[in-house]
Amino acid sequence: MTTQRRPTDDPGSREASWHVTDDLARRYADGSAPETDAWSLEKHVESCADCAGRVSAAVRAGTAGPVLAAVRADLLASIGAAPARTGARATLPGGAGRLPAHGGTGPVPATPSPPDRWALGPALRGATRRRPAHSGTRPTSTPVAPSPYAPTRPGRWARLWWAVGPAVRGSWVVAVLLVVGGAFALAYGAGVRGAGGLLLALSPVLPLAGVAVSYGRHADPMHEITTATPAGGLRLLLTRTAAVLVVCVPLLTAGGALLPPVAGLPGAAAWLLPGLALTLATLALGSFVGCRAAAATLGGGWLLAVTGPLLGPVDTAAPAAALAPYLSGPAAQGGWAGAALACAALLAARRRSFDHLEPR
Repeated sequence: MTTQRRPTDDPGSREASWHVTDDLARRYADGSAPETDAWSLEKHVESCADCAGRVSAAVRAGTAGPVLAAVRADLLASIGAAPARTGARATLPGGAGRLPAHGGTGPVPATPSPPDRWALGPALRGATRRRPAHSGTRPTSTPVAPSPYAPTRPGRWARLWWAVGPAVRGSWVVAVLLVVGGAFALAYGAGVRGAGGLLLALSPVLPLAGVAVSYGRHADPMHEITTATPAGGLRLLLTRTAAVLVVCVPLLTAGGALLPPVAGLPGAAAWLLPGLALTLATLALGSFVGCRAAAATLGGGWLLAVTGPLLGPVDTAAPAAALAPYLSGPAAQGGWAGAALACAALLAARRRSFDHLEPR
């Protein structure tokens, strides 16, 4: 969301530090703002009078302005006619108090009732809480007890734990550990020399599975809510993808380095560039078809191309021969680096597609 920061904003404040710009208010008024920006704006103006006024002015200046003006005039006319027609209590000029309902001579309350205080708006609601001091003329503030129903702000670790996504919190981490443990069991338990090649072949697609279960309606029960926040969309997807890579990279690389070496087999870190390129390709393709379909397509293609020859006799040189064209040599690694840059550029160009609930 395009935002602006006030010079007086406190960086350490717990309130939102962004505000609605004139451009965003204009796009909201004409209906061209993305759903996530519109929802965040509507939530923000509930507590920011300046931004509420800016959005109101933009709406009145748009095509809906004449309709709103007519509705407002009718409403004010109805409110002005109500006391004379029904004998209801009228508000004194300036909002200082109210007249008795039936023309009596009872005292006029100095503070409006709670419904009237709510109608005054946030600025005047705060002013009605002030009372004269016991000595002197300087006003003091009446302590207001916090509501027991006020929402509590989660702690830093709770927010971090939620931001890493369902993949790192769920069964995907268990699946990665089972893959690494299975490779060790084959190598040291069954004496299979090609176990390192199998792990190296599976390593680039394991992050794709983590991305597939990290973002979307199928993966996150609060997807609609999180997508509507200013931190939603591509930013949230990149955060969860980074969490997946933080788990995968050290675990798979260290696991491959500890397995028995095989002659001609690429090193344990040879999967990093292919894994990065495939992950970025999944995000870029996911902007068109969704992350789950993109991960299934690219991961399935990799497995068909690489692991097919590994299904034969694993005690021979099959792992090295199957993986060498994809992982060994400057040409292969340079090609993966170029593919990663191209996918990153496409993802940057398609970043707005993640502002909607479903990529399109």
